[in-house]
Amino acid sequence: MNASLTANLNPQQAAAVELPAEHALILAGAGSGKTRVLTTRMAWLLSTGQVSPAGILAVTFTNKAAKEMLARMTAMLPLNPRGLWIGTFHGLCNRMLRLHHRDAGLPEQFAILDSQDQLSAIKRVLKLLNIDDERYPAKSCQHFINGNKEAGIRSAALQIWDEHSRVMKAVYEEYERQCQREGVVDFAELLLRCYELLNGNASLRAHYQQRFRHVLVDEFQDTNTLQYAWLKLLVGPESAMFAVGDDDQSIYAFRGANVGNMHDFQRDFAVKHVIRLEQNYRSHSNILTAANAVISCNRNRLGKQLWTDSEDGELLRVFEGLSDFDECEFVVGEVQALIRDGVPANDIAILYRSNAQSRVLEHGLFTAGVPYRVYGGLRFFERQEIKHALAYLRLIASPEDDNALLRVINFPTRGIGARTVDTLQENARLAGTSLWQVACSGGLGRSGAAVGKFVQLVEVMRTQTQGLPLPEVVAIMLELSGLTAHYRADKDGEDRLENLGELVTAAAAFIAEDENTIVAFLSHASLEAGDHQANAQQDAIQLMTVHAAKGLEFHSVFLTGLEEGLFPHENSMSDPKALEEERRLMYVAITRARRRLYLSLAQSRMLHGQTRYAPGSRFLGEIPPEVLRYLNRGYAPQTAYISKQETHTPSTPKAAPEHGLAIGMTVQHHRFGVGVVTDYEGGANGNVQVNFAEHGSKWLAVAYAKLQAVSN
Repeated sequence: MNASLTANLNPQQAAAVELPAEHALILAGAGSGKTRVLTTRMAWLLSTGQVSPAGILAVTFTNKAAKEMLARMTAMLPLNPRGLWIGTFHGLCNRMLRLHHRDAGLPEQFAILDSQDQLSAIKRVLKLLNIDDERYPAKSCQHFINGNKEAGIRSAALQIWDEHSRVMKAVYEEYERQCQREGVVDFAELLLRCYELLNGNASLRAHYQQRFRHVLVDEFQDTNTLQYAWLKLLVGPESAMFAVGDDDQSIYAFRGANVGNMHDFQRDFAVKHVIRLEQNYRSHSNILTAANAVISCNRNRLGKQLWTDSEDGELLRVFEGLSDFDECEFVVGEVQALIRDGVPANDIAILYRSNAQSRVLEHGLFTAGVPYRVYGGLRFFERQEIKHALAYLRLIASPEDDNALLRVINFPTRGIGARTVDTLQENARLAGTSLWQVACSGGLGRSGAAVGKFVQLVEVMRTQTQGLPLPEVVAIMLELSGLTAHYRADKDGEDRLENLGELVTAAAAFIAEDENTIVAFLSHASLEAGDHQANAQQDAIQLMTVHAAKGLEFHSVFLTGLEEGLFPHENSMSDPKALEEERRLMYVAITRARRRLYLSLAQSRMLHGQTRYAPGSRFLGEIPPEVLRYLNRGYAPQTAYISKQETHTPSTPKAAPEHGLAIGMTVQHHRFGVGVVTDYEGGANGNVQVNFAEHGSKWLAVAYAKLQAVSN
């Protein structure tokens, strides 16, 4: 039995499975079979009699991963799964707290608050303390409380520095009292309460340290400070921790993940055994060459080099478009070609760094009739912040729109409660009029002032946007409505802000193709948001952020938007640690592809309604040129990334340029600086190639580039 468990493992995998009962760190590269090693390790420990099922604690991050581990275990060995402690951090803490609820100071049937329940509880606290929820939004208070809990900090330990810290401390204190009084816990509380239970109860701690002789941890690079502290309490003198992870795939710092835990683990437990799983079973060699080269630019890595027995495979295809629409057209065309060649649609993924990038891609796929599915998220026009914004646009177009009014009359919050809204609806029903007419008529008692301010707001928006181009209408609405300010104040509002900016871009793109009216744009948005996303059973292209792609793999991957400021994200440019995380994100993106990888970028991209020019991503420059192939003729690589490209020899002599930009002329570009014209094609509205001193050679559309001749 023991030999059969490891018969199909490679030497490194088998060595990890058969390690002695000592602390070990398994550095498992992308596609190296880490789940197989983890589950086989547990099966091997059980089959060799080194431990009973009750003596194993296995921790992972998702219920899906926990179920997969359990299924693999029971497939290898005939055992009762109830005896195993396999689950997520939160699931295992919940189990422990249920068993020891009295010691933890909890009722036997304590309830768990999900995120929305917690938010509602915090709103009750703000109301009780008479705190202005516009100055101290409930969402911000929620982030503050959870952040402190995840750092192991109770409200009593908080310092007061100013008025803001005084209020936040008061909210946290009252929230703790309220939860204790009602016998409820939130997700962050599960882990903190369980940590405190073990830390403060020596006999209970000793019990679990003696019980769990083998503690196995999946995705160790994603653990935060408190999770690692909890694990340390469970590992006793006779226990062995088997940590499996990949520091090169640590991409969740925004959730509190601390990649430094892997270094700390080696130091804290004097780890003797570090095994590297470097053989990749997923990707062709050229893809791995690119991934290894990019990640090698990060410092302080634990270090490993992916390799494969597979063939070199195809070169990575690079496409540089004139614009994001050009990039989208290319991606959609290639997707259609892949499907014609027999690649299943659901084995093709389009990845992007920011959610806002999905809009152009969704539009292109929808227009081409290609079924798609947004993985792990909503389509652009279905996102909460976009629906709020569209509701305000509907009110500007027609204040009589009851559904639009109900959606935003108190969003962002402006002191109009549910009772007032009920009164509005009842009065409108009795009078046979719209909610807007009732709101304008007054007579709503004490809440009438807040409703009156909302009416004034809508009137101001209608007045100030009258006759303006649609993109300006959208931009003014976003500011006056308070949506921009609301999401800017939200710690997790960055994606939503980017999506609101993309709505301005969508308006600009719309008027370039259609009429400049709010009604027409709203009709367009409704059609785009219609039920055309593929259903769960339909074969469809997968659209997702790179973060959402972690753990997945596809035959063909399109990695889009590879420009400085987009990927790597502009927020990381001045922070070395954040930039290294962006590089790890690039590594994750590359290693999602099994057979074919496309890397695309655009010379110009519409962002927030404005055309932006950016050089190519530095990550492209870190990929060896011998594994890259440029697809579009004449697009030379920038100095930010040097690579070979397909050569092109003109078959016919060029006519004199109609735009007056002759070869050899020195020109100035507002973004790329000074350069020399080296080639051109087309007429007055054609393209011109310019070799810029700082940004290399670029093809630009003459109509948009606004190049100025520079006298020598």
